[in-house]
Amino acid sequence: MSERKSPYEIIGGAIKVDELVDRFYDLMALEEPFVDLRAMHPQDLSSSREKLKLFLSGWLGGPDVYSPRHGHPMLRARHLPFKIGLQERNQWLACMYRAMEDCGIDGQIGSQLEESFFNTADWMRNQPN
Repeated sequence: MSERKSPYEIIGGAIKVDELVDRFYDLMALEEPFVDLRAMHPQDLSSSREKLKLFLSGWLGGPDVYSPRHGHPMLRARHLPFKIGLQERNQWLACMYRAMEDCGIDGQIGSQLEESFFNTADWMRNQPN
């Protein structure tokens, strides 16, 4: 009987999660279409990078390394101080989708992750538009 692989394993584990998150934040910091998204983050992105790497590890089915360090993710509660409407959601998704493409996360797993990222990002909205 074959064991079903998690998205974490399929994309390449911690190395690929690190690559994806680094590309995501590099794009956010450098590309004009993501300027509003970048403005929502602290000047120093190192903590944001670390937390997203830790979170995505467990979210993708890999080791739960976020919770032991930072407690339950409580994504929505942690993001309530920020205005997240359609524009912010769409910028976040465009940045993540571009990072996935740049990191070679495509095909069936890419489509599955795009859908999962969309559902999560849309759930984070706290503004009507």
